[in-house]
Amino acid sequence: MKFILRLFSWKTTLILSLMVLVLLNVFSFYGLFTNKFYFFKFDNYIFPLMTLVHFAFLYAMWFKIKENEIADPQMRNLEYALYVIFWIYIYRLFNSISILTSYSDYHSHVIPSTFLPIGILIMVLYVLLLLLTIIAFKHRKHKIGSYRFNEINDGIDSWE
Repeated sequence: MKFILRLFSWKTTLILSLMVLVLLNVFSFYGLFTNKFYFFKFDNYIFPLMTLVHFAFLYAMWFKIKENEIADPQMRNLEYALYVIFWIYIYRLFNSISILTSYSDYHSHVIPSTFLPIGILIMVLYVLLLLLTIIAFKHRKHKIGSYRFNEINDGIDSWE
């Protein structure tokens, strides 16, 4: 893991995460079977709204590392929300895998030639997002510190 953390520095992880999130937000409006973008479907807006938590966590991590600050309860809450969203990322990965494996089920239908390349790209982006999220958690723990607020508060004398 130390090799991976050196290979993907916190800045590289941050930039790659931002790029992958933006691409996946664009592809959340894309229909693989029709090769069209659907902006008027409510379901397509759920993933971009969830990624707002991820963007906020990345910003908080960048700010804390840049200003050399310690973790706070707000960042902890963002990370805990991101743990839940991480499971949704896993679900989306398996959903894209199931769509890609259903390619042979529709051999008698007209499927666009972009189905497999774009589908594989979306699947790779989800895998990369999962890996980058885990690396971001490790960088947060290494650079910013743990969430042990009781130990921090025990060292503060409020009467002084």
